[in-house]
Amino acid sequence: MRVLLVCCGTGCIASGGLDVAQALRLEISKAGAQAVVEAMIKKTGCNGLCEKGPIVKILPDDISYYQVRPEDAPDIAASLGSQPIERLLYKGVDGKTVLSQKGNPFYSAQHKIALRNIGEIDPGDINDYYSRGGYDALKKALEMTPEEIIREMENSGLRGRGGAGFPTGRKWRVAAEIKTESKYVVCNGDEGDPGAFMDRSILEGDPHTVLEGMAICALAIGANEGFLYIRDEYRLAFLHVKKAIQDAEAAGILGDSIMGSGKSLHLGIVRGGGAFVCGEETALMTSIEGNRGEPRPRPPFPAVSGVFAKPTVLNNVETFANVPVIISGGAEAFKKIGLESSPGTKVFAVGGKITNTGLIEVPTGTTIREVIYGIGGGVLGGKQFKAVQTGGPSGGCIPASELDTPISYETLTALGSMMGSGGFVVMDEDNCMVDIAKFFLSFTVDESCGKCPPCRVGTKRMLEILDRITEGKGSSGDLDRLEKLALSIKATALCGLGQTAPNPVLSTLRYFKEEYQAHVNSKTCPAGACKSLRQLVIDAEKCIGCGLCKPVCPVHAISGEKKSPHRIDPGICIKCDACIKKCPVKIISYLPGCNNG
Repeated sequence: MRVLLVCCGTGCIASGGLDVAQALRLEISKAGAQAVVEAMIKKTGCNGLCEKGPIVKILPDDISYYQVRPEDAPDIAASLGSQPIERLLYKGVDGKTVLSQKGNPFYSAQHKIALRNIGEIDPGDINDYYSRGGYDALKKALEMTPEEIIREMENSGLRGRGGAGFPTGRKWRVAAEIKTESKYVVCNGDEGDPGAFMDRSILEGDPHTVLEGMAICALAIGANEGFLYIRDEYRLAFLHVKKAIQDAEAAGILGDSIMGSGKSLHLGIVRGGGAFVCGEETALMTSIEGNRGEPRPRPPFPAVSGVFAKPTVLNNVETFANVPVIISGGAEAFKKIGLESSPGTKVFAVGGKITNTGLIEVPTGTTIREVIYGIGGGVLGGKQFKAVQTGGPSGGCIPASELDTPISYETLTALGSMMGSGGFVVMDEDNCMVDIAKFFLSFTVDESCGKCPPCRVGTKRMLEILDRITEGKGSSGDLDRLEKLALSIKATALCGLGQTAPNPVLSTLRYFKEEYQAHVNSKTCPAGACKSLRQLVIDAEKCIGCGLCKPVCPVHAISGEKKSPHRIDPGICIKCDACIKKCPVKIISYLPGCNNG
């Protein structure tokens, strides 16, 4: 029996993954294909290398095809058991094709724990999860005391993968030691960072591993009820988790008696409304309670007083996905991976100006260079690497001088960034760091819950300063004002999201201050990215004098006679780009790194 694993995560669905699966199913159901070899089609979660999706992996041959289209189905069906299809194989930098994912540099440098099953199983089939040791850890945990479970988690050194990196076992112990009838276990699946899709991919591709991790946590702390808080935009994740809960209940794994133990656990799903602030744990719990998602002061911390004022352990998706591996394999085995200060792996959503975009999992201590130039295949188009943003809007921008930094909670924090949930956005020479800081800050301003003035008012004032700077209206004192305001917000905002909101500005001021100074002092954008600081020009030598650009200019900034070169007056031009779109010979463009003249 051959199994064809078709990537049908959200990214590959957008690229036609479902159509590929259907086309393969139709081809293999035909008598001709059936005569060649019996095969089964399985739809899996994200296979990781989103840049090359949809991906089809064939077992037991261990052949992977990339960027597969429905029209490739007949060739794939006909090739089963014979010669692989060269044009669909991965091609390395040397031009040679690679059959197996093991030989693909994107995969070979990874170490998968949280992502161990994704791309290998049908997330909707609980039997597939069983086949890879699913729920064995829960069986083992039922034979352990709560103290033994917590001690194993403490010994593993697992830190929360949601951003703060708080020791997981310590959090569980606090909740376990409080004597009360009701306790809760909550999974934070509300990732809202731009470009982040780590938690979504795990919920879509391996929902049972999260349920198993939550069940083990419930046994450890004495909880009998829990919630998975999932962003409303994550429809596929919601559907897969909902089915996983139903199947686990039908199998006696969840419900009134976990695996016949007499211990109960009922899990429900709460769909978040898309508010970024609900990724903050206290705001998330407030939302679960049916109120507007706003953070609340700490202490008390959730492990003491959380959902409905009861002890609550709240971990994110990736954290819970690590738990079954630790319990089944032991803390000592887990600690051998990654750094001593933070054992294990970290999942990253790699995007931006990089050749291989996608989902990766690497041991802590892997350098930024290894991620970008090894797994990521280098900067897109061979351009010069400039910075990487880690930790989403709450993180910072790390420059090229720090490429050899090993990735850990401590090292990223020392650089003015943070691990965060795992965003990893690469920027090249064409990115303006002032504009990047403005982009992330504008996101925070839009997403602020408005409860505390430092975040509600302070970030808005910071954004106004950045707007002035990128429009060429900055003054000599703006940079000092920007930094003082940022530090004030960090010191006084109510929640972690408000406190970290200034990080993109502070990190870019720290490493790229000369770009800010160029914007303020000479009114130029060195990267040529800020439109207000660029000049739109017509190439006089190539202009054919057709005159088509003149009537579309709303401010009459273009002059010139028919069959003669035309000119744009930079003092009048509002840079609406109408002339660029109208020019038949495409010779109207912006001069990089210049002012308005």
